[in-house]
Amino acid sequence: MKQIIDNYKNSVKAIIKNLTGNPNEDLEQEVFVRVWKNLGKYDETGKFRQWISTITSNICKDYLKSAYNRYSSLFSPDDETENLPDNRCDLSEVFEQKLRRNKVAKAILKLPKKLQEAIVLYEIDGLDYQEIADRLKCPLGTVKSRIHKARQALYDKLQDVL
Repeated sequence: MKQIIDNYKNSVKAIIKNLTGNPNEDLEQEVFVRVWKNLGKYDETGKFRQWISTITSNICKDYLKSAYNRYSSLFSPDDETENLPDNRCDLSEVFEQKLRRNKVAKAILKLPKKLQEAIVLYEIDGLDYQEIADRLKCPLGTVKSRIHKARQALYDKLQDVL
């Protein structure tokens, strides 16, 4: 299990930060506990990294839906603002940024699974089109189409944020 954590820790951290807007060690721990509990259910026909990424995104989705996060995140300070001098800390700006990040994360999670996978692999994991095509086992044109459709859907859903 230690080797799994060492190999996938950075990827899990990146997904959590990009989907929730903040690093969250509790969610990281929950991911690896769930991986450990379900290791026997892993279907070896798929890629292990993709399986862990799916678990991570599902945990993030649950976290974003939870009432605890909805209310506590509105009133808890961001790590970014704790390091700013008092005269530069504008609470309304911090609040707006947090709301914007949460809206983007929720919009990504509402995308169809195939579009969600493609946009997360491209925008968050930083993979190129060919790497995504190899990982998802689909043609390069399909990957480009999914990323385009995901961007268009996000653009439509996030008009108020833009």
